[in-house]
Amino acid sequence: MLRIGWFSTARGETSRRLLEAVQAAVRSGYVDGRIEVVFCNREPGEDANTDRFLEQVRSYGIPLVWLSYTRYRRERGLPPVRQGEPLPAWRRDYDREVMRLLDPYRFDVAMLAGYMLVASDVLCERYALLNLHPAPPGGPVGIWQEVIWQLIAVRARQSGVMVHLATPEVDRGPPVTYCLYSLCGPQMDPLWQEVAGKSVPQLRSEWGEGLPLFQEVRRQGVARELPLVVETLRALAQGRARIDGQKVIGPSGEEIQGLDLTPEIEALVAARQAGQPWPWEAPAEAAGR
Repeated sequence: MLRIGWFSTARGETSRRLLEAVQAAVRSGYVDGRIEVVFCNREPGEDANTDRFLEQVRSYGIPLVWLSYTRYRRERGLPPVRQGEPLPAWRRDYDREVMRLLDPYRFDVAMLAGYMLVASDVLCERYALLNLHPAPPGGPVGIWQEVIWQLIAVRARQSGVMVHLATPEVDRGPPVTYCLYSLCGPQMDPLWQEVAGKSVPQLRSEWGEGLPLFQEVRRQGVARELPLVVETLRALAQGRARIDGQKVIGPSGEEIQGLDLTPEIEALVAARQAGQPWPWEAPAEAAGR
């Protein structure tokens, strides 16, 4: 059985949907595992969205641990972390306190699901942290908005979604699993034609994120994020892949550069678009139990 830790800042609905899906997959037996603990870097009363998430965790009966990042920093008069700059020493101290609070719990992997803090080296060394990234191995890095603009800038013909091991080098950890999808075809080609001859700065100025092509690329990626998280945990529970330090090991004991789950993910997305439930939402018998 795969023991799972769960890290989240829980800023919005997606964080709740991811937890709901994995908890359903565990309860139905689709994933042979258990969420051992949920950690949140916000405390009750700090944000309405996070409060809804914390109540969701309690309703599942999962142990819940929190340590407010904002309170920790402000009470000590510490400077904010600036994007693109190395993590200051106090961020390691914060992560050490997180590890102290989580010490009573044991888990094989920890899913970073809407966790908005960069994991320091001390946290990455302690746990096998799985991070969801909206691009395939070797693809663009950065937040999802920047990933999409980079795809548009190079007129990419393909994109994907990846779960990788978190490292201090953001978005560059070893791939654990991934799936690919096309940015061509009857649905996409007219959208590409609409932006022909225009630069990304032009498009950002004229349309912003309301650009139809931007919206469709985002929609395609989001459709695959939730099933990839579930299928990644399922693959780890089944031994199709395992984590050994900073290496991902395949079923035959060889180091791999990520497990390609494209066939499984595309089948799930197609079934969902046809109005079928996720397999973990079906009775246990239908989930292969």
